[in-house]
Amino acid sequence: MTQAEIKLSSLLLSEHFGDIVEKIGTHLIRMGSQPLRMIAHDTGMSLDQVRKALCVLIQHNLVTYELQKRGLVEYEAQCSRVLRILRYPRYIYTAKTLYSDTGELIVEELLLNGKMSMSATVKKVADRLTETMEDGKTMEYSEVSSTFVRLADTHFVQRCPSVPEGPEPSDGPPPPVPTLQLNEKDMYVVPKLNLIGKGKRRHSDNGQDNGERKAKRQKQEADSNESPSDDGIYWQVNIDRFHQHFRDQAIVSAVANRMDQTSSEIVRTMLRMSEVTTSSNAPYTMPLSSNEIFRSLPAGYNISKQILDQYLTLLADDPLEFVGKSGESGGGMYVINLHKALASLATATLESIVQERFGSRCARIFRLLLRKKHLEQKQIEDFAMIPAKEAKEMMYKMLSTNFVALQSVANLIERRLHETKENRRLLEKSQRVEAILASIQASGAEEAQLQEIEEMITAPERQQLESLKHNVNKIDASENQVDETIFILESYINSTIKS
Repeated sequence: MTQAEIKLSSLLLSEHFGDIVEKIGTHLIRMGSQPLRMIAHDTGMSLDQVRKALCVLIQHNLVTYELQKRGLVEYEAQCSRVLRILRYPRYIYTAKTLYSDTGELIVEELLLNGKMSMSATVKKVADRLTETMEDGKTMEYSEVSSTFVRLADTHFVQRCPSVPEGPEPSDGPPPPVPTLQLNEKDMYVVPKLNLIGKGKRRHSDNGQDNGERKAKRQKQEADSNESPSDDGIYWQVNIDRFHQHFRDQAIVSAVANRMDQTSSEIVRTMLRMSEVTTSSNAPYTMPLSSNEIFRSLPAGYNISKQILDQYLTLLADDPLEFVGKSGESGGGMYVINLHKALASLATATLESIVQERFGSRCARIFRLLLRKKHLEQKQIEDFAMIPAKEAKEMMYKMLSTNFVALQSVANLIERRLHETKENRRLLEKSQRVEAILASIQASGAEEAQLQEIEEMITAPERQQLESLKHNVNKIDASENQVDETIFILESYINSTIKS
């Protein structure tokens, strides 16, 4: 575990869960697995505080536990999972892109809570969507439920391991830790729920019928006190599936840049056909026939079967070898070479970083080393056609400069937190003014009243807020850009380890 990873993990835990959870989580990342009492002793925190912090971390899959031979339960932090918190906004945005606002809120709720039952998630999302709708309109539970099913069918959400059903032991102490199991064939099976109802608003718009509405709500809550039929079945976000989607999008973009839009659409179709049949770490997709690909092209994509075959031949003959031919049946069998694609994406990313950081001559040396693997200093000078002195200086620069992507992200987060802290009072004032404006707008205030409230924030303060918003947006964009680079390089490294 590098210092950069520990620092970034600490910042992410603090920002999302607060100081106590951050202290316990960071301690476990530094020290490795430890039992409860040792964690409390080393951190100087009470057992109750440690238990609550561990509960939060386990709920969010950031800490695992294991019963040791001596009978002690040890807890271990999952640093790689902690670092994925950085990618939460990207998961949520992807769900919105694929499954609209409903999918976005389902994924957001699961990430915020770690694990939730389907029924609880559906009701919470329906309530949130109803809050944003016009008066008189509500979101049906059934509509949210159908989006949840689609997310499960495409493996973006999955069941959590649970305690197997069976008779409870009548005598003897309970086991130190529960034994959780998950049948792989049930991971994406959605329980049959009869979710009838609509989302509810938190506040009534009309004060006259508050009593009637309250009584109705109490009756509804009383009717729903029974345990839901999916009690004990919990769901979580399938991070690997989101990463698979990011990888596929990067491959499609690379094909579009190298060839054309039609080629990228064919590759997109092949990847979409393989998304739930190919594991995230497989070197190739499952073979697909030309006939299957033709039938699966998006509706309205008007290319003939003959043109498709010509494109598939061009893709298979391309030197990058993103697409490979694996047989002749069904009009020709084709696969996406995922490992080759990731290698090309990683190479392009590294070349871009070197060129931007050190210039075109260094990039020439770097490409040469990638192609030749091992070269002596003299060979580098000869092959790259760069004078000896310059070649040595460039090699020294590339070797001595430590540009760690994770350190970059940590610095960006620290900068964003600093900007926000420096302007905390102004931000709080702005939020108060916005809340007042929203309240009096709902009660039908006149334009003059609204303007008077808006003037509570002076022109210099408004300018300061705009500047802060611009800086924070720029930092957020930089965080996402650095994380995209990390993702491409990590994906390539993982593919070389697992393949």
